[in-house]
Amino acid sequence: MKRLLVTGWDGFVGSTLRDMLKHRAETDVFEVVIPHKPMELLDKATLERAIFETRPDCVLHLAAQSFVPSSVSDPRATYEVNFYGTLSLLEALRACDFKGRMLYVGSGEVYGWVEPEALPVVETQPLCPRNPYAVSKAAAELLCYQWTQAHGFDIVMARPFNHIGPGQAERFVVSDFARQVIEIKLGLREPLVKVGSIDVKRDFTDVRDVVRAYLLILQQGKAGEVYNVCTGRGQSVRSVRGMLERLIFIAGGACEIVQDEKRMRPTEHKRMYGSYAKLNQQTGWRPSIEFDQSLRDVLSHWEGRLKQL
Repeated sequence: MKRLLVTGWDGFVGSTLRDMLKHRAETDVFEVVIPHKPMELLDKATLERAIFETRPDCVLHLAAQSFVPSSVSDPRATYEVNFYGTLSLLEALRACDFKGRMLYVGSGEVYGWVEPEALPVVETQPLCPRNPYAVSKAAAELLCYQWTQAHGFDIVMARPFNHIGPGQAERFVVSDFARQVIEIKLGLREPLVKVGSIDVKRDFTDVRDVVRAYLLILQQGKAGEVYNVCTGRGQSVRSVRGMLERLIFIAGGACEIVQDEKRMRPTEHKRMYGSYAKLNQQTGWRPSIEFDQSLRDVLSHWEGRLKQL
């Protein structure tokens, strides 16, 4: 098996990978190696120690500041972690004479606003990032590409769109709404769901499908190439066939939806979804978990968690 070092091991995607290691055959190709001390992205000494200690064949770079509103309120901190943290990781890998493959995890946010006729967006679409998080991700992706050219590194890159699933932090939209819906169901709050901009369409992929995509890209992706990780469908955030009202319907409750100005984003784009054709052609990956199943699992997670309080 290939020895896989993961940054951001304790995050949403990292913890999902940890759970999948116990159950899914796709992970049998990799043995995740965990350093004795946590890695600090902005501390090259601890990064070098972790790399030297574990001697990985592959690196999955998940660690990031990934909440868009936080990037707006504190852009510098986001650039430090997402761009300079990635640079520190690359420099530490070079210092340890790393000869393996790295997957850099970027974001579909780098595309920014896209003309409706250009949807679903493909990897050749020009990047037009519209918030500091997206800028930091685009810059770090370009940095990784430059290292494939100037330093001979074997780096593949992913652009995941919105991903969802049990265990996601409640500051993200699906987890936030699911928590509110379950609190209403359990009588812990009045029947009002507070929302921001919900008259939009987004491409939601189950985090377990996202992890499968990352592992396949590590195995079969081409060095220097970037791959969308998405479903190819734009799901309405509001409507009964979309996310919020589906959550309410599945939970079996009745709620009033109330818009909260504090949750609104100034640069929100109305429709965004991508094409995973390139990823499918090169690895055979396609999303396998139905949207409603993802929503059920998120609701179940919150119900179990809130009942323990």
